[in-house]
Amino acid sequence: MKLLHTSDWHLGRAFHRVSLLGAQAAFVDHLVAAVAEHEVDAVLVAGDVYDRAVPPLPAVELFDRALHRLADLGVPTVMISGNHDSARRLGVGAGLIGRAGIHLRTDPAGCAEPVVLADAHGDVALYGLPYLEPALVKDEFAADRVSHEAVLGAAMDRVRADLAGRPAGTRSVVLAHAFVTGATPSDSERDITVGGVEAVPAAVFDGVDYVALGHLHGCQTIGERIRYSGSPLAYSFSEADHRKSMWLIDLGPAGELGAERIDTPVPRPLARIRGRIDDLLADPALAVHEQAWVEATLTDPVRPDDPMARVAARFPHTLSLAFDPEDRDEAGQASYAQRLRGRSDQEIAEDFVAHVRGGAADEAERALLRAAFDDVRADDTRQERAR
Repeated sequence: MKLLHTSDWHLGRAFHRVSLLGAQAAFVDHLVAAVAEHEVDAVLVAGDVYDRAVPPLPAVELFDRALHRLADLGVPTVMISGNHDSARRLGVGAGLIGRAGIHLRTDPAGCAEPVVLADAHGDVALYGLPYLEPALVKDEFAADRVSHEAVLGAAMDRVRADLAGRPAGTRSVVLAHAFVTGATPSDSERDITVGGVEAVPAAVFDGVDYVALGHLHGCQTIGERIRYSGSPLAYSFSEADHRKSMWLIDLGPAGELGAERIDTPVPRPLARIRGRIDDLLADPALAVHEQAWVEATLTDPVRPDDPMARVAARFPHTLSLAFDPEDRDEAGQASYAQRLRGRSDQEIAEDFVAHVRGGAADEAERALLRAAFDDVRADDTRQERAR
């Protein structure tokens, strides 16, 4: 059985205020063409269909067209909600839409109710695990703690229990939206830290033939049977070196796997350039980036006059301009953003406590901060879903 695995469409998202709707429409065209060309048996969309809980109308219209085109192909599609989606909104009409072969899985309570497809070698059960916000689903899964590992582990226990009751030889696929240990993030994913821990071990997914993951925007393989497709488009300059693609998975009769990457269209390449402004404007080696979307970092000791206009004269699609002067005291003059880069909300708050008090937070205070951040994230999620 051939499965086309994609995720993180983020319909409605812009790139540094540049609309990507046309590029996202081109991706949908490419997806539909790939399904037909490769004679795909099912399409898997592993969450973050939209970029926000209440997407703009043009994004909803594009999604609607995508669903109609996939349904017209007669190829089943299984789609889960991600942490950017409003599960309630995405799941509206799921029962009716399912009759057209588009199976929306947005309700955590239904994670052990698979879409069952069949080929010449028997059944394939496809389980959709929507993004599970630990604070909101802990009671549903009777999890022993508020963490991604606990709720995903409980959901997978239900999946394995259902699979055990199916005919021998039934192959299994799980769609999930999570940060799995060993994966590489980029700057454009929304933080899903809970209790200071966001990653889940790959062993949570033991017992199934293929795990189609979403959330991280770089295509990557965690293990032969656990893969991220990544986003079809770049959504930050940290993805400049990404090769954007989808996975074409060939699931054999005994669960053996074949995997092939299918590249997705690139609307415009990304480039990160760095140096003194005069050097950037004169270097012939940078000619290759003149039509790219550019992030330029200027290292001049003194900020140049009218830098954006000068850089844009050579690189007209410059979208980001930053300054990082040479030979400065890194400890004393690093920018606020640079000092915070790579640090979690929890770490920043603990540093603040240490700064204002002159001593590090103790374990009880760290636990209190963790609980506060968890409550804020849960409240944000509730408000998004209620809008």
